[in-house]
Amino acid sequence: MAKFKELFAPRDMTEGTPWKRIIEFSIPMLIGNIAQQFYNTADSIVVGKYVGDNALAAVGSASPILNLLLVLFVGISTGASIMVSQYFGAKDREKLSHTIGVCLTLTAIASVVIMVIGPIVTRPLLDLLNTPATIIAWCEDYLTIFFVGIAGFAYYNILAGVLRGLGDSLSALGFLLISTALNVGMDIWFVAGLNMGVAGVALATVIAQGISALLCLIKLIKMRDTFEINWKMLKLDREYSYRLIKLGLPSGLTQGIFSLAMIVVQSLTNSFGEMVIACNVIVMRVDGFAMMPNFTFGMAMTTYAGQNIGAGKLDRVVKGTKDGTKIALGVSVSITILILIFGRYLMGIFTDTQELVDLSMHMMKILALGYIAMAVTQCLSGVMRGAGDTMTPMWISLITTVMLRVPVAYGLAYLTRSSAYPTGRPESTFISLLVSWTIGAIVTTIFFKKGKWRNKGFVGR
Repeated sequence: MAKFKELFAPRDMTEGTPWKRIIEFSIPMLIGNIAQQFYNTADSIVVGKYVGDNALAAVGSASPILNLLLVLFVGISTGASIMVSQYFGAKDREKLSHTIGVCLTLTAIASVVIMVIGPIVTRPLLDLLNTPATIIAWCEDYLTIFFVGIAGFAYYNILAGVLRGLGDSLSALGFLLISTALNVGMDIWFVAGLNMGVAGVALATVIAQGISALLCLIKLIKMRDTFEINWKMLKLDREYSYRLIKLGLPSGLTQGIFSLAMIVVQSLTNSFGEMVIACNVIVMRVDGFAMMPNFTFGMAMTTYAGQNIGAGKLDRVVKGTKDGTKIALGVSVSITILILIFGRYLMGIFTDTQELVDLSMHMMKILALGYIAMAVTQCLSGVMRGAGDTMTPMWISLITTVMLRVPVAYGLAYLTRSSAYPTGRPESTFISLLVSWTIGAIVTTIFFKKGKWRNKGFVGR
């Protein structure tokens, strides 16, 4: 029983063999991230099968707007994970407690802001994106429900970030698996049973995420031997709020920049018609699974680097970076090969339209090599963030997504216009993504080797 409890306890990554600690931490998180991906995937499968391809396109068209308005939580979650990991590595109970308390309060404020702003700006943004009239009402319903119930999503992601910073990736996994099962069940019930359409999958997601957030909160409240949560700790202390925002804002802005680029490119995608929009949704859902190991190892390296920087063990950070990157590359290559072999079967899950499956597989082949490049980007960026350098990954993202991807996408579309493709070939958006990922990996490697991240740790200053 004692050993079982140890699995769900904070994990010290400042001791032991680096690659073993990284794998122990990453495996539960990878399973959790796959489960998280099932939220969106289940939505797409259910509406694609029970409502139709246009409903599938509606869910996909809503995603860029959703991601844009969630940047506040991305920032808080990243800042929380970095601060928690460094203070936990330094064994500073008081500062760890203050950090977690401030995270809870900032999340409450951010949730209220999104609940108010989200439903107001949804329709104007959809109009701005030239969303087809056939799907715009569905998009609006989906987004409005999601924004009104945003607190569950927000608190799960923030609290899961805190648990990861403490080295506990198993607890978040357990809670997420429970809510994922509930989400899939409610998706089918609301859409197939109650005929609620696109609104049904949004409602199912909101309820399931709220349950996972509650379970995370209960778990954290019980961890009194590591830190404490009381009214004093929940107070918005200026020092902790400033540091959390300073560390998290670049990551939030990175997500915002990426989302803005996606919105601009989504406008181009919308000009290709409903078939290409639905294809984009399918590819991005499969892409979510292909990219999952990269994001997982990136987050693992953030926690690993943060704890070891906090403990003053820079030599372990360097060794762990090499180990983690090699593991991530191996996993990414394997998954990419599997998707290329079995991708057509995966895409057939979303739709029965053979033309749509063929188009989606064609686009997936374009992106394949990019996943391997992203393994490098995510691991090295994760180490830099864990060390406290969140600015460098932000600037790299700005360059590759805004200054590179958007011009390449529109430029290729313009150059490939023809009578058959009056707005250009739809491959333009996928080629631009591949170019962005590849250049991003090269630039990230160069800046990582320069080593300025080594002096960004704040514990002990």
